[in-house]
Amino acid sequence: MGVGQNFRLAISSLMTSKVRAFLTMLGIIIGVAAVIVITGLGSGMQRMMNEQFEQLGANLIQVTVYGRGGGSRFVDTDDMYRLVEENPDYLTGVTPYIMTQTLVRSGTEEFDHTSVYGVSEDFSSMASAFGNTLQEGRFLQYLDVQRKQNVCVVGAYINETAFGGNALGQSISLSGTHYTIVGVLAPSGDVTEGSGNDVIYIPYTNACTINGTSETDLFMFTCPGEDTAAVAKQIIDDYLYSVYLSEDYYYTMTSAEMITMMNMMINIMMSVLIAIAAISLLVGGIGIMNIMLVSVSERTREIGIRKSLGAKRRDIRLQFVIEAGTTSAVGGVIGIVFGALVTGIASPILTGMMTGMGGTGSFNAAPTVGAVAIAFGVSVGIGVLFGYLPANKAAKLNPIDALRYE
Repeated sequence: MGVGQNFRLAISSLMTSKVRAFLTMLGIIIGVAAVIVITGLGSGMQRMMNEQFEQLGANLIQVTVYGRGGGSRFVDTDDMYRLVEENPDYLTGVTPYIMTQTLVRSGTEEFDHTSVYGVSEDFSSMASAFGNTLQEGRFLQYLDVQRKQNVCVVGAYINETAFGGNALGQSISLSGTHYTIVGVLAPSGDVTEGSGNDVIYIPYTNACTINGTSETDLFMFTCPGEDTAAVAKQIIDDYLYSVYLSEDYYYTMTSAEMITMMNMMINIMMSVLIAIAAISLLVGGIGIMNIMLVSVSERTREIGIRKSLGAKRRDIRLQFVIEAGTTSAVGGVIGIVFGALVTGIASPILTGMMTGMGGTGSFNAAPTVGAVAIAFGVSVGIGVLFGYLPANKAAKLNPIDALRYE
């Protein structure tokens, strides 16, 4: 018999015992579906993260300073400003970025989940990187920072919840001190409590006072563009090393490095999950081998008859290998379809969850062509691999003993 006829016999065998065939394929179906879902969600996550980081812009550099480097070796905000002034071709701005723990109140209403950040006037050029676009009013200015003016910029949640959309010019209490609202941010994503819209920006000098500190350990720098980011980072690194004489007291990272690191983390996570899903494929392969051994036992007389009519070992072996491969291939196709459906259902659900947490990108999860091809190929390969032992056993049967088998 040719390959085509063996394939048709394999399909006919599957259709004859549908329940047994489905149970045999179940491990393959689950394993392939898991791989499709994992790769689909992983690629969707990578696309979303890349979109988010692209919004940050390639000109953003984050610097974290870990306190004093022993003795009097330390840097302050004025040092960072001076570094920008001395390198205008590579550094265009800097802002401290301070999170405060403060009680936010408007009238008798308290906002327990509102995030309050202290920034400088240069934050106005970076605001879009954090998903913040000014809707009305203005951002913080140089005099606000230098004079510790009690002014702030509020997000859409505070604007709508506390002031009914008319927050500009109103005042809000932070740790008992009234701050005048000079700017209102446009809504970005879902406007809910604790989301990215539930935020207030104040001068970093005020934030230091609230926190009871004189300095911060986090700074955001900007450079003219992506082509100067590496040089700008090196300038910052060189300066900090000249102060601390060690790389242990600071850490710098560009937007491009953030993207690379996140993609690496996602790839590692996907690899671990796929390895776990591969266990299901292994179990499915063992199930196919088991059922094929049973099939060889049930069809021993048939094998004997075929051999007595002139069928060679390779013909018998090919028949059972094709049957095992067909079983796993059908299971692989079902798994791909099921995995694609689950991925398609998960995509809008995860998009809603991300939006609720203040995300602005869309989560478009879809299995890649490469993932589908690999999943199908692996499913067929597992069928052939685990089906070879039963097929070889069938091929080695003695025709006389096979014809006597009851």
